[in-house]
Amino acid sequence: MESVKNSGVLDGLRWQKETTPVAKERNDMLTQADFFALLTQELSYQDPTKPVDNNQMISQMTGFSTTDGISKLNDRFENFSSMMGSSQALQASSLVGRSVLVDDNRFEMVDGDTTKGKLKLDKPASNVMVFVENSSGAVVQQVPLGDVSRGEFGFEWDGKLANGQQASSGFYRFRVAGLVDGQASELQALTYRNVDSVTLSGAGGQVQLNLQGGNSMSLSDVAEISQG
Repeated sequence: MESVKNSGVLDGLRWQKETTPVAKERNDMLTQADFFALLTQELSYQDPTKPVDNNQMISQMTGFSTTDGISKLNDRFENFSSMMGSSQALQASSLVGRSVLVDDNRFEMVDGDTTKGKLKLDKPASNVMVFVENSSGAVVQQVPLGDVSRGEFGFEWDGKLANGQQASSGFYRFRVAGLVDGQASELQALTYRNVDSVTLSGAGGQVQLNLQGGNSMSLSDVAEISQG
């Protein structure tokens, strides 16, 4: 008895595994191809006795091209913004370990390091004196500056107390006084603060510099950078 060979017919009778069609990803944005497809459909249904005005058709095509161009321009601006954020982050990371000028007279001294400050004066001042105060408000040292002309004037404190001993680590502040137009005035001192770390706020956010002493400032607010 001859054996019956398997054939494609028997394969067709077998139970076929069901397949679920993969749904295409939805995209609610009309593309240029969609516009021309709609335009072609519109032309096919128009009344031959009342054809579409050429100016109207050109206006529709111009409007779509303008909208498509604005969408592409927005995408490019987003990419540009992302690149600028990366550039700012790279620039800010190079400031770690360096000092930046802060509009604040309060600072933290560590291990007796020399602390720098700066005055910005709209008018010249005479008999200018820098008073170094500890966290309790007591004056621990005085730094005479004498006559200071209009503009910027830098000064520093070597970390020594009035008795010549080294000041302990902690928080201090500069209080500056002098004569302006013959009147006793208190002058605002700016200080240099070390940058301990950098915080990246994400896309579109500002880059924050975390300063020694616990404060932070935006990278855009940095007025001056020092080596240390």
